[in-house]
Amino acid sequence: MKRSTSTMKRFLAGCLLVSLLGSSCTKLLDKGPDFVTPDTYFNTEDQLMNSLNGVYNRMIDTYGRMYSRGLFSYLVVSDEAFFKNISINNLRVNVMDAADLDISRVWEIPYEGINRANLLLENVDRVNMDTRQRDAIKGEALFMRGYYYYLLADLFGPVPLKLTSTQSANDAYLPRSPLADVYAQIVSDMKQAEELVNEIDYFKYNERISKTGVQAMLARVFLKMAGEPLKDLSKYEEALTYANKVIQSGKHSLNTNFKQIFINHSQDINETKECIWEVGMYGNKIGNIDQAGWVGVENGIECPDESIGYSGGAMRTTAKLYDLFGTKDTIRRDWSIAPYKFVTASGVTSKSNFTAIQIYDRNPGKWRREYETGTKARSYNSTNFPMIRYSDVLLMKAEAENYVHGATAEAYEAINMVRRRGFGKPVDAPDVDADVPAGLDQVEFQEFLQNERLRELCFEGIRKHDLIRWGLYVSVMNELGNTISTTAPTSPTNYRSYAGNAGKNVTARNVLFPIPNTEITVNKLVYQNPGW
Repeated sequence: MKRSTSTMKRFLAGCLLVSLLGSSCTKLLDKGPDFVTPDTYFNTEDQLMNSLNGVYNRMIDTYGRMYSRGLFSYLVVSDEAFFKNISINNLRVNVMDAADLDISRVWEIPYEGINRANLLLENVDRVNMDTRQRDAIKGEALFMRGYYYYLLADLFGPVPLKLTSTQSANDAYLPRSPLADVYAQIVSDMKQAEELVNEIDYFKYNERISKTGVQAMLARVFLKMAGEPLKDLSKYEEALTYANKVIQSGKHSLNTNFKQIFINHSQDINETKECIWEVGMYGNKIGNIDQAGWVGVENGIECPDESIGYSGGAMRTTAKLYDLFGTKDTIRRDWSIAPYKFVTASGVTSKSNFTAIQIYDRNPGKWRREYETGTKARSYNSTNFPMIRYSDVLLMKAEAENYVHGATAEAYEAINMVRRRGFGKPVDAPDVDADVPAGLDQVEFQEFLQNERLRELCFEGIRKHDLIRWGLYVSVMNELGNTISTTAPTSPTNYRSYAGNAGKNVTARNVLFPIPNTEITVNKLVYQNPGW
């Protein structure tokens, strides 16, 4: 439970209105209504909050297909990591088809969230409560509907736009809408939300979306629209506008200690300056509440001891990522990529440091379970996942500024602040080791920035998204696969035999997931993505 967010944690973990609609009570002789419908619900502020709870709730899937696991690991495979001992027939090596259960669920879950948002939006004005806070709830629902559509469009391309709640199993099926129309709806929802939601100061935590959170995500949406596949280059200007809104709000800043960002997550501490919006996990699946995640487990340091914090070390870092930090950016490197694992000998578990050549043996190190407090469970925890950090906003500002105006002093300063923090230096003072080399042209600056985003945001579920919008996913993954298969160690572990498979298996079709068979079978208006 977060120290400052017990209310929010329970908010997320509470019962869900939407799942209740249509369910029944059990007393046989009850004479009154024995089920909940929109007509008999939405009478009080508490009921409206439960409904909003249900909208947010779909960010966490019980089986890990959303931000509790999949969307920072096996559903967003990129050049930052590979999966230990997995070589064939698995999403983790980019082998999948339209019948894959994980693909079906990552299609269905956002639509569940959208339906819950639609239901709330259709009934919110019926609730008699403080008008300002009722509008804020409406804004949060609008934002979340836009975010779920953004997620679907990013993963699947054009998708059906459903803007009303499901009334019956006989509701008409919808065709896939043009991608530009989907993004227009996303922008419309989020811009409405920007005017309605609360400032982050109102909450004192970051697990509900705030005004600067909406603005930061709009900057991300506009950068996506400027890149593949829409290529609407005019959106760079809007991305710059929205990144600047967050910066000029004065409500956010960089945490001066890079590693503390992630220690805070592990220790259930909300810090709203750097972390603008987080998915709030709760508990560890012990008891009746099921809102726990795998942050630091799936992407954590190998450790057999549950009292320290178990992880099988499933994700291993690539030499490409390790080498990208160079010889001076070692503070950030050695926190992002753990220089040790835990081993047990004679009943005692201790750290075992890697040698300089043991690069492929290393795990992501951002979220370290030894820092968790309270009772630990083997495979689940309450560690939050960061949806967007202030450093991302600065890097988005640098990227958009560079495209619109070139590699200006503002673009340099934005990226240099992120780098200086990573080097453990004051963010506002020029530093010869940390700062980006002077005199880069627009193309050179963009290439530097692309690598900087990988260094700063690795393992945060953003790299595959970035590579796709830059039009680089296929070529980068293929190059990674070929490099690993020819240069990785062959002893004592033969990494060349499998660690590059995820890269080698990528073809042009992998920039989108297949539309699930479960959807195509029932909805004849939906067509399959190319190549699947």
